[in-house]
Amino acid sequence: MKLLNILHTTEYHYHSPVKLGTHRALFRPREGHDLHIERAHLEIEPTPNLSWLRDIYGNSIAVMKFAEPTDKFRLHSDITVALYDDSPVESLLDPLAAAYPFSYASNEQVEIIPYRLPSYPHDGPAVKRWLLDLYQPGQMANTSDLLDRLNTRIFEAFEYRYRPEYGVQLPCTTLALGTGSCRDYAVFMMEAARHWGFAARFVTGYIQMAEGQHGATHAWTEIYLPGAGWRGYDPTNNKQVGQEHVSVAVAREQDQASPLSGTWEGASDAFDRMEVSVQVVGV
Repeated sequence: MKLLNILHTTEYHYHSPVKLGTHRALFRPREGHDLHIERAHLEIEPTPNLSWLRDIYGNSIAVMKFAEPTDKFRLHSDITVALYDDSPVESLLDPLAAAYPFSYASNEQVEIIPYRLPSYPHDGPAVKRWLLDLYQPGQMANTSDLLDRLNTRIFEAFEYRYRPEYGVQLPCTTLALGTGSCRDYAVFMMEAARHWGFAARFVTGYIQMAEGQHGATHAWTEIYLPGAGWRGYDPTNNKQVGQEHVSVAVAREQDQASPLSGTWEGASDAFDRMEVSVQVVGV
């Protein structure tokens, strides 16, 4: 068992008071057999009418409605989680899925169809050409090895670039530029896996960095493997998801897992700046 403390502060500053519309925040990690929330504290300024809901993916979402105009919007989340060891993919993988290509069981087909459909079908030809260096149609391959090679190939082929802009690049844009953020890497791997017939989804959360570093918000890909379930791959860091990763939200599309979304009304030049601070440290 491993304990992590996650401190996440997001602040929006405005030159003049604005009216905040409804905001939705995803800060609370997804609990399960491998993660328990030991303690959680959330501060919001100005004080909203706060409610919580579970979306279609089971993500925990804070819904905030504000009454008075403000020139500052601040969220501060302080959470301690306990992480437990999970079994390696190879020890749980259904023998019928150990070699690729394979077919998902009939009793799972309906549920996973949306996760097998590409989100960017127009980028499909370019992604498929890029994948030919890893796998030729008609070949047999070890499933775990193939996905590890895909993870590594994305890490080696692209150069990481921090991008503060909202949203992600199209896969063809990532191919053309040869650069991307963790969100872009995750989307590219998700699309690549779908073109091979795997069920894949987007994940956002936190990652504990190396000693001396604070940590960061992060994004990666999960792929559904018969017997092993949803398994995480982090192409930004060329590793499978482990105890340094804390999942907050999963979705078929990345914009459905945005950490914070909402609107505001005010003068066109009212927005000043956004500040984000994240620390992920062992306890």
